[in-house]
Amino acid sequence: MISINSIYINGAFTAPHGTATFDLISPIDNTLQGTLTLGDEEDVNRAVAAAKAAFQTFSKTTVEQRIGYLQKMYDAVSRRADELTNIMVQEYGGSIRFCRNSTQNALNSIRTNIEVLQQFSFTRHAGKAIVHLEPVGVAGIITPWNASNSFICAKLSTAIAAGCTAVIKPSELSGRQTQLLLECLHEAGLPNGVFNVVNGLGNVVGAAITAHKDIAKISFTGSTITGKTIARGAVDTMKRITLELGGKSPNILLEDADLETAIPMAIQAAYMNSGQACIAGTRLLVPASRIEEVKQLLKENMDIARVGNPAEEDTLIGPMVSQKQYERVQQYIQLGIEEGAELWIGGPGKPEHLEAGNFVKPTVFVNVTNDMRIAREEIFGPVLSVISYSDEDEAIAIANDTDYGLQAYVSSASDEHANRVATQIRAGRVLINGLKHDPMAPFGGFKQSGIGREYGAYGLEAYLEPKAILN
Repeated sequence: MISINSIYINGAFTAPHGTATFDLISPIDNTLQGTLTLGDEEDVNRAVAAAKAAFQTFSKTTVEQRIGYLQKMYDAVSRRADELTNIMVQEYGGSIRFCRNSTQNALNSIRTNIEVLQQFSFTRHAGKAIVHLEPVGVAGIITPWNASNSFICAKLSTAIAAGCTAVIKPSELSGRQTQLLLECLHEAGLPNGVFNVVNGLGNVVGAAITAHKDIAKISFTGSTITGKTIARGAVDTMKRITLELGGKSPNILLEDADLETAIPMAIQAAYMNSGQACIAGTRLLVPASRIEEVKQLLKENMDIARVGNPAEEDTLIGPMVSQKQYERVQQYIQLGIEEGAELWIGGPGKPEHLEAGNFVKPTVFVNVTNDMRIAREEIFGPVLSVISYSDEDEAIAIANDTDYGLQAYVSSASDEHANRVATQIRAGRVLINGLKHDPMAPFGGFKQSGIGREYGAYGLEAYLEPKAILN
């Protein structure tokens, strides 16, 4: 039995003031793996005080010094990359392929921030003024459970690049992953107080970070509902906020798309990270004239979406992170049936021989209309809604008829055609003819998918305040 009973403040592992505990339960078989001691408001106060004190000197470090710290961070995480991947598989239940990519994304984000610093100018000119971009202050970083360490590394490395210090609240569901990452970051030898980590619940630790007067900025990734709560709380002290929230991403297969290529990609897009991804392409928009072909190809290619032991290389879909999340997905599958969508593949219940864990059958609904809840609400599980359209204008209208706008996908035989459609989609990112990621490109959402951008120079600027000096 694993017992994690420390948090990280001012360069040291320390016992939390909080005494409540959280059970760490394996999503693979629902067995108890250990307990996590949770921090409280007093722990947040201690962490913020350490970060505030460290900011006085860290904010004055040179670009070269910060590059050096980021390189140490990269090296320390890289040395234990395999361990970080394996613990993610065990605790979170993500497929080994996804978890390996997630660890690589964590490393890529650190390396990218080094590259950004090497070419970023913190002094600019605007008219006759000299503009200095200065670190905003102590950053509150709140991360989700679906790629915990990747988010921590991305946000923390950006804060460090800017000259900010940080107080981090990871998901309580990621206790073992966080502990291992903390060991890596401790080994990196960053200055005391530059980063501090308090495990805890959102309504306790997250709320305390949001309300604290000495936190200057919050970077949050998670649900739109929680993001709105944070935004309301942050305004009392005029915190700067970056919110990367939910999504209901359209995947548009244009009339000229090569379906033999596009359908396997669509399955990957819908079921990436077991469907527990804000960027998952869960609305598949297809020409009405090709709907039967699409339905047949979905069945023929569904072996791609193998659900099973996440440690096995050919698994795409692991268990849902918790029993609560499993039940949420089941409710949406039942709702889709009740709404009148046609259940084409999958359905309610658990796959055979996987009854012990939180496994969901990869599910496809066809004859879905965009006003159905399964087409409008973020399910966060392996459920794909197929929606037909009559012409390209209707496809674009359906794609944009959503409260969200995080990511979209377009498939076409012509890149020019796909790009022409992409420019009309209201989303922070549009991927053309494939699943792609560029850590230099801005990432964030339109509408209720968030506020602000992360990654690259855009992400760095979110941790900086411009000061104009006029002589």
